[in-house]
Amino acid sequence: APVVAAPVAPPPPAPAPVAAVPVGGTRALEIRIGPMDNLDLADAIKELFRDIPGLGTIEDLPCTDAGCRLFGVQTQSTDEDLLDLFAFHVAKEQVQIRGQAAPVAAAAAPQAVAVEAASAPVEAAAPLAADMVSGNFGIFPGAPGDPETRPALAPAKASAAAKPAVAATMESTSIRVALGKVDQLINLAGELVITQAMLAQNSRTLDPAANQQLLAGLADLDRNTRDLQECVMSIRMIPMSTVFSRFPRMLRDLANKMGKKFDLVLQGEATELDKGLVEKITDPLTHLVRNSLDHGIEMPEQRIAAGKSEAGTLTLAASHQGGSIVIEVRDDGRGMNREKILRKARERGMDVSDSLPDADVWQLIFAPGFSTADVVTDVSGRGVGMDVVKKNITALNGTVEIDSAEGVGMRVAIRLPLTLAIMDGMSVGVGQEVYILPLSSVVESFQVNPNDVNTVAQGSQLVKVRDEYMPVIAMEKTFRVPRAEGEKSSDIMVVVESDGSRVALLVDELLGQHQVVVKNLESNYRKVPNVSGATILGDGTVALILDTISMVNRARY
Repeated sequence: APVVAAPVAPPPPAPAPVAAVPVGGTRALEIRIGPMDNLDLADAIKELFRDIPGLGTIEDLPCTDAGCRLFGVQTQSTDEDLLDLFAFHVAKEQVQIRGQAAPVAAAAAPQAVAVEAASAPVEAAAPLAADMVSGNFGIFPGAPGDPETRPALAPAKASAAAKPAVAATMESTSIRVALGKVDQLINLAGELVITQAMLAQNSRTLDPAANQQLLAGLADLDRNTRDLQECVMSIRMIPMSTVFSRFPRMLRDLANKMGKKFDLVLQGEATELDKGLVEKITDPLTHLVRNSLDHGIEMPEQRIAAGKSEAGTLTLAASHQGGSIVIEVRDDGRGMNREKILRKARERGMDVSDSLPDADVWQLIFAPGFSTADVVTDVSGRGVGMDVVKKNITALNGTVEIDSAEGVGMRVAIRLPLTLAIMDGMSVGVGQEVYILPLSSVVESFQVNPNDVNTVAQGSQLVKVRDEYMPVIAMEKTFRVPRAEGEKSSDIMVVVESDGSRVALLVDELLGQHQVVVKNLESNYRKVPNVSGATILGDGTVALILDTISMVNRARY
């Protein structure tokens, strides 16, 4: 007689999860895309379901609204995963997810949908993120869509469903505040710093014995103001992981399309950067990452023939160095071909020499319209990209450095200030005027010997510093500083650096180093050449913050 298996007792029902995602089950969703002008972008979403194994199925549903697409989707992915995936084709604000799994989103505005989806349990996405960081993508075993990996995700989802209190606890320890309110708070803290500096300067004339209590109170105010300033600034700081997290899925899809294999390594994800900079660095970083995969990492058979591993390594790293943050994109691919770059430069009519040092050759790729791609594709070859990257980074008072070795790999490093709201500066005096130099640009200062200054063509001056000649910028001439009769001329030089080039600024005196609150001059007055902003000094006067990048470029060209 056949043996009848005893019925297995059903497990006790788990509490309802915070995000209604059936454990190990498939969700039926309606996804509305639009309104949008180019509906081909919405149709590209169907290709994602076709190309990514394990994502689910998708079918067209009738939609009466103009400029919209409606899809019926069967998937095990969370709303957050779907939104992140769709973001490479359509904006999140144009996506509405409806169905049994997301009842709240059905009645919400498009913006609210994106916010609601972002509240999916963190635990459910953790194994997926771990696979992404280790580089196990869909083009080789261990991919999130691989059948061997799928079962491993189920326990994590189950634990997320069984612990709704964890997500609730996380929500109770944080609040969402409009960025405008944070900016207002930072501005008020900056005004407080200026007022404190004013009080401190005026108190220097007081008799310490007769005003001991007042001076002690001012010292406490100084300390508390600095602590408040650091605390307020930290509110704007967000970890680089928010930027890095968008690349694994994008790179996996791109690698699938190109037939390449790679491991993605993320370093320094906890490194914090000002939110305003994070938003502006994302696009340049995206272009650099796509370049590394497209131009840098070779096809698997080419890597094997070159004695390398089949899968390349692409590294994204962030670290603090002094008062700056350095973001690096590294790969162990083919590197850049010096001769090819020089040949392309000559074809475009650029004046280049075979004796150019490598560092200068690598900088040629930042020329507008320059591209070394042999074939124009939707990934590269259009000649638009690296010049925009350089322009965007320069606008943030940052620099881009390139290091490459053919057949070994390439490294692109972006150096940025930690924040745009406050900076360390060196104040210098010219006549009765005070100017602020970004301390990160200052190399050295010295008293000039007139014999070391040489006049060349058209009245330009060069100064010799340790066998190196560099241009001289006379601040009094550049900014037309009035001089009193008989006043001594400038005899101090401050060397500033940008993009590996140096110039010497001729000033009257060095006043000191201090933190300054950066005020936007353009929005309050107008754009001034060679000036990036302004600040208010302790005595209430306004000092201009110099744009050392434009000054160096002006002296070079």
